[in-house]
Amino acid sequence: MSGGTEGSQPDDALPDDPARAADGFGDDLTIPDDLSSLTESPEPASTEPDGEVTIPDDLSSLTESADDPVTVALVVTQVAAAGPLAAACSLAKVDVDVVPSPVGALALLRDPRTAAAGAAAISKLLKAVPVVLLERRASQITATRWTAGEQGDELPAGLVLSDAPAVLEDLLLGGVSVGDLDGVVTSVGLSRWKAMRMLASSTRGPRR
Repeated sequence: MSGGTEGSQPDDALPDDPARAADGFGDDLTIPDDLSSLTESPEPASTEPDGEVTIPDDLSSLTESADDPVTVALVVTQVAAAGPLAAACSLAKVDVDVVPSPVGALALLRDPRTAAAGAAAISKLLKAVPVVLLERRASQITATRWTAGEQGDELPAGLVLSDAPAVLEDLLLGGVSVGDLDGVVTSVGLSRWKAMRMLASSTRGPRR
């Protein structure tokens, strides 16, 4: 597969308002008020006849916590094309590699430690359209909704990933590198002039 990032995609289409490139992300994704049952085991901890609690053989999961460093962070959008999103991120000084996917462009942050700042900046670019920040810490994945630069509610990661394309899961789990994917556009090293040209070309629509 011929991979790597591209500097521009002049024929990518993005409306004047980038939010219009999203296809009802917040409206179509209905999250029930209480999903706690999805995270709880239907059976209580097993006990022996004498009342002693059975200790699992593997307790490694107890060593993971929210204090573990973020190793992968990406923002899920429904922007139709990678180029315009990369150009907008460049103007906003957000270092990302934007990967196209069936659900919309995925912005993989170069520095996972800047996950919150990156999600805030990208959600400001898309105005009223929510985006979802996915973060991986050790083997734990969290999902958070962001709107207009503000952090919203936390979503069940399993629910967010249930219908996710394979490329999203591969990026989160480290099963693939952006250098191995086609159609990737980076915001890193993109000049302001070129980024503005990419956005201007997108707002004009595809050439005929």
